[in-house]
Amino acid sequence: MKLGKNMITLVTSIFILLYLGTLIFFLRDGNHQTGNEAGKFPGNGQSNANITIHTNVQNNIYGNSDVETTITNNLTSDTDYDIQNEIDNLAEGSGDSSFSNTIDNRFDGKAEGTLSNSLKHYLNGSGSYGLDNNVLNNLGVDVDVKVRNDLGNETNGRKGNEGQGGDNGGDGKPDGKPELLWGIDSASETTEELYACVRENFGDPAVFGRYLKTRDGVSIGLSPEQVELIHSKGDSILPIYNNFSDATGFENGVKQAKAAIQAAGDLGVPEGTALFADIEPTYPVDSEFIRGWFETISASNYESGIYGIFDQDRALFKAYTQAAEGNPDILKENYVWTSSPSVGITTQKEAPEYAPQAPDNSLALGWQYGIDAMACNIDTNLFDSDLLEVLWRP
Repeated sequence: MKLGKNMITLVTSIFILLYLGTLIFFLRDGNHQTGNEAGKFPGNGQSNANITIHTNVQNNIYGNSDVETTITNNLTSDTDYDIQNEIDNLAEGSGDSSFSNTIDNRFDGKAEGTLSNSLKHYLNGSGSYGLDNNVLNNLGVDVDVKVRNDLGNETNGRKGNEGQGGDNGGDGKPDGKPELLWGIDSASETTEELYACVRENFGDPAVFGRYLKTRDGVSIGLSPEQVELIHSKGDSILPIYNNFSDATGFENGVKQAKAAIQAAGDLGVPEGTALFADIEPTYPVDSEFIRGWFETISASNYESGIYGIFDQDRALFKAYTQAAEGNPDILKENYVWTSSPSVGITTQKEAPEYAPQAPDNSLALGWQYGIDAMACNIDTNLFDSDLLEVLWRP
């Protein structure tokens, strides 16, 4: 009987060693897969553990190649998360390459924690590059996860675009076409209900235009709580100043710019952010106001921007052109967010081709192509991702 027990023990030990060896082999193999799925648990999917997932994928290409990379995190437990997704693509030589990158994060349950998505391209060769970047963060109702998206391209040592989604290549923009971001602006208070409405009816914005201050009967201004909510969704804020109705006179331009700078400082808008003067079509406007606004904002810690209908037959277009003749830096440094042409509200997927109207050689990086949605009280926009450099990012 003693010999029999020893044999049973020996056989059991061998079986356990074989099982562990097989498990270790598959775990090592999984670390090299470009598509990962994490956070699915046996049983009912509940767990009390703190979960940390760090996925890093590096693709180094030296010739012709088509690379597809997918990271999927399907997280369904009630727990705390620290999720980091990183994709780095390096292309050198003279070959033609394309990169298709997808990061898909889905949270459900009562999750809390942080989510960081980093997607970088280093395009150092002389070839032709095609990029297709897609990031989806699907957060459930009870999810409180802080999101940060950091997407960028660097070509031959020059910093390129940062954005969320879109196609780009070469110097970040194939055939001169910008990498585009879909966004919204709204005069309403930013709430979870508003976000739910937008996502249900239109899409997931990357940029959110909001007003610095409340203007009675016109717009609800930002608050620290609204800023925190917008940034928690991973969205960048485009600050708008609209507490005036007369856009004439140099001194008036200076006055309104100083008020915008004060409002931005009170709210904690970081330096380097563009502040946009909202010049509505019913406002009188002249070149002196534009020059006063631009020169005052540019002399501060902020960047200058102007929103309005920049149709060539409008007074704003003519005033802007005249202001740029008086100060050429306006064309080089002032950011234009135009509401022309207006083609109507669409969903994110049905957004039109980027075709803003603005003065020649101006920094027309934003296009409000649709206004006054029936649902959610929003307008719909497309933005050149270069504008991210001067937005209030999370």
